[in-house]
Amino acid sequence: MSRKAWDLDFTAEPEEVAALRRIMRLHLGVWGLDDVTDAAQLCVSELVSNIITHVGVGTPATLVVSMNGVHLRIEVHDPDTRALPTLLDANVDSESGRGMVLVDAVAARWGVQLCLNRKVAWCELATGLASPNGHVGCPEVLRAEALLDFYAAVTSPFRPGSGRLGRAVAEESVVTAITDFLHWLRVHGCDADEVLDRAQTRYDAELGSHDRRVAPQAERLTEESH
Repeated sequence: MSRKAWDLDFTAEPEEVAALRRIMRLHLGVWGLDDVTDAAQLCVSELVSNIITHVGVGTPATLVVSMNGVHLRIEVHDPDTRALPTLLDANVDSESGRGMVLVDAVAARWGVQLCLNRKVAWCELATGLASPNGHVGCPEVLRAEALLDFYAAVTSPFRPGSGRLGRAVAEESVVTAITDFLHWLRVHGCDADEVLDRAQTRYDAELGSHDRRVAPQAERLTEESH
């Protein structure tokens, strides 16, 4: 899977934060990085809020999202090189610095880079990827990858991989595998529709269980900071 870096210019205003969070969720969904979506949205919110609070409402800024190896890198650029994000003890009375406590809690690392005419506040999140262009290595996905490699080897001169051709080959291999299993079910006297329904039900249950595990983290951290 190709994960090309992208950037977005925006104006640092409170109403922009929700839009940036939605854009981040959409992009990470396309990238197959749903596991880090909540943490990424939290980091975007706090980095942008830092600009609004310490630089000023209406400041022109840029969000840059890329991969640094197997880490998701989030950068927020703004033109003020004086107001630097700081990390304070979460138990102190001052509200200043609380946002970076949240970023520090979910990010593998973070920092600030000073350039000639701007500063870059950045953080990097661990993704669970085995390689920058690979997939998150859960057992279900690894089994599916092995099966797709086999089907591609016997049905196509191409192998699944990154890019549009690789994705098309992988999708065709999925269709071929499902079709072959439906034939197998028919010749063995099984109800294909009933099996498909059971598979969909199991998939929905596993997806729901996954979402329940990963979603509360950002909310818990936010509650603990207040």
